[in-house]
Amino acid sequence: MSARVTEVEQHGIAPIPPAEQTSRPRDLFRMAFGGANTFATIILGTLPIAYGLSFWAALAATAIGVVLGGLVLAPMALFGPRTRTNNAVSSGAHFGVVGRCVGSFLSLLTAITFFAISVWVSGDAVAGAAQRLFGFDGGAALRAVAYGVIAIATLVVCIYGYRFMLLVNRVAVVLGTVIMLLGVLAYGGTFDPGYAGTGTYALGTFGPTFVLAVVTALANPISFGAFLGDWSRYIPDRYRKRSLLAAPFLAQVATLLPFGFGIATATLVADPADYITGLTAISPLWYAIPLIVVSLIGGLSTGTTSLYGTGLDFSSIFPRLSRVQATLLIGTLSVVFIFVGNFALDMVSSINAFATLIVLCTSPWMVIMMIGFVQRRGFYDVADLQVFNEGRRGGRYWFTRGVNWRAMAAWIPATALGLLCANTPMIAGPLRDIAGGVDISLLVTLGTAAIAYPVLVKLFPEPPEVFGSAPAPVPSLLSAEV
Repeated sequence: MSARVTEVEQHGIAPIPPAEQTSRPRDLFRMAFGGANTFATIILGTLPIAYGLSFWAALAATAIGVVLGGLVLAPMALFGPRTRTNNAVSSGAHFGVVGRCVGSFLSLLTAITFFAISVWVSGDAVAGAAQRLFGFDGGAALRAVAYGVIAIATLVVCIYGYRFMLLVNRVAVVLGTVIMLLGVLAYGGTFDPGYAGTGTYALGTFGPTFVLAVVTALANPISFGAFLGDWSRYIPDRYRKRSLLAAPFLAQVATLLPFGFGIATATLVADPADYITGLTAISPLWYAIPLIVVSLIGGLSTGTTSLYGTGLDFSSIFPRLSRVQATLLIGTLSVVFIFVGNFALDMVSSINAFATLIVLCTSPWMVIMMIGFVQRRGFYDVADLQVFNEGRRGGRYWFTRGVNWRAMAAWIPATALGLLCANTPMIAGPLRDIAGGVDISLLVTLGTAAIAYPVLVKLFPEPPEVFGSAPAPVPSLLSAEV
């Protein structure tokens, strides 16, 4: 294993050779949990408190969001073992081999967001802990150095690839869990579960603010939808569906640990909107070093799980770029966003805005893929999924100039309607008051996709070859002609 860990991965989005599909569902659990058992998730956990909720309301909203998000996410683990490639390329079976660029866009959006969050909070935690330990206030200069070091380290891990990432996440799962549990000793004496909130709700009243907190928590599991295939493609298809579904779901349930850490400690700081500074100020000296460790390991874990997949995608959209070159390009652009976002924008507002976009853009894409999986009865032509990546035309999934307009005609309205109904501090659509101020954007976007795509396929049947040799569970063009 050690020899393989230190080798730079050569695989891009081409199908993983069956002989190299040596991972197991528990490795998928480690990757998904390790990528979320970090300060980035802790920060998401602090936001319901920053919105003005009480401890118990924040915990309830978070638990609902995590469980619902985990249920939506779990089926996305089924594609990789069958297609032996990532989920963006797999989506070509339903969006068309050119239309699958939608998945690549979603991957880019999520990667930049969570890579930025991981570097932001990890850098701030390192700077804050250094000040607490040594009384040294390095200000913006120290934070900038910390950002740069963490970003470079993340890029290095991504360049080495899947095996190195798996090692990092194995460490992150154990170390992050132990350090967060030590937080019970560090803050247990001052924590009050009866914390009643600030009394001022982000959206004016309790109901809309509670739903906002649910959507914020739900963004975390949804964000893994575009990336789950990056890791499940290394799992052979012989494993039962139940095991593949359980791994990502249980990984998300386990994230209630970092979410809970964030919720509990946010009640202790003076200004939840400036959480990192407040946390380091109230931390015992002996806990400052563990904070640095969990921030560094966690930053690597979250950053690599998000950035790695985007490098895969862009190496396929731009064939002249290798996986390593594409990863360096996207990583560099993300670093620029990190510095601009942190020093020129409000971090909490930026996170909230991108979390909303991720949920409303990615969830209908996931729904369409899941419905397509059921309709196709899990059939995928591995070779034909690679047509666009290899510069070819035609194949089962060419549809109309490489785009399946049925899926696109379901995804675009679903996303648009969700944005129109959104009600968040940063993104407020013109239909935000349609339910009395309660944000129903997620229900609207999921419902629109779940209804529109099957209806469009029923009215305008897809080509029979996409179903393989199995009889199509919905009308095909052949049956329509007969």
